[in-house]
Amino acid sequence: MRIKFASTVLLIGSLFQTISCRARPAVRAETDPAQRVLRHGGRERTYVVRVPSGISRESEAVPLVIVLHGGGGNARNAEAMTGFTAKGAAERFIVAYPEGTSRQRPLFTWNAGHCCGYAMEQRVDDVGFIGALIDELSAIHRIDRKRIYVTGMSNGAMMAHRLGIELSDRIAAIAPVVGTVFGDEPRPRSRVSALMINGMLDDFVPYRGGPPGGRFREAWDGTPTRPAVDQARFWAQANGCSSTRQTEDRGAYLIGRHDCGPPVAVEMYSVKDNAHAWPGGRSGTRRGDTPTTSLNATDIIWAFFHAHPKP
Repeated sequence: MRIKFASTVLLIGSLFQTISCRARPAVRAETDPAQRVLRHGGRERTYVVRVPSGISRESEAVPLVIVLHGGGGNARNAEAMTGFTAKGAAERFIVAYPEGTSRQRPLFTWNAGHCCGYAMEQRVDDVGFIGALIDELSAIHRIDRKRIYVTGMSNGAMMAHRLGIELSDRIAAIAPVVGTVFGDEPRPRSRVSALMINGMLDDFVPYRGGPPGGRFREAWDGTPTRPAVDQARFWAQANGCSSTRQTEDRGAYLIGRHDCGPPVAVEMYSVKDNAHAWPGGRSGTRRGDTPTTSLNATDIIWAFFHAHPKP
């Protein structure tokens, strides 16, 4: 299926919630002192970084959490939706909100393989960009290299899976939210802990798998999604965990765990009353699904990250 670029980006923006060349040093953008520009792959890539007060190059090494916006989103959207900046300030870790690419700012997408929009069609090297971003932030700040984590929403969740696979030697754990796998992912070279959170009422990235719902399906290449639980199955197999999933019913949500043996873990939260939204956060757009209040995804994700540094 051929993508219609302009209409696709506009549709994604209204419906989603939400190193091929040597990287140059980061340059602060004029619009915000926290926004930086990193040239990579012949493009000017942007990101926002939030550093808690008191953290400096001379401080103790701190974790880095990379938060990826959804399709048609941007750094500010991801920051407001997840609340990770406040969490980083409270728990003393650096948060980076990188931005994808697009023909029309600020509606960005990520090249997660089978999705989405401009980034997918142009085969943008987003894996290389995030690798360069980690290098850049490690040069500027004192990052704990055993505590580099990635989370994301929707298209950003799919990208989190891809980064966990292709940068498995650098990333300790991933936490995709309302994301999916497609069944043709290669196995990572190193073990990576994985936490998945999906809404059982999700029509955009269907919980039971199949074609994506809503008009934003035009942003995909036509490959159907796998059932949400296949994300956990993939990472359990990749990490050498038990194929048997132990499920606990907490009323508002189910928790599925695979026995991996420390220090790696694979867990999945299936939220009964959540659709395509960041649980406990804010809606990505005015037309977006209302997030459940049954749990707070940001709190759960950070607790998981904190407990699972790189083996």
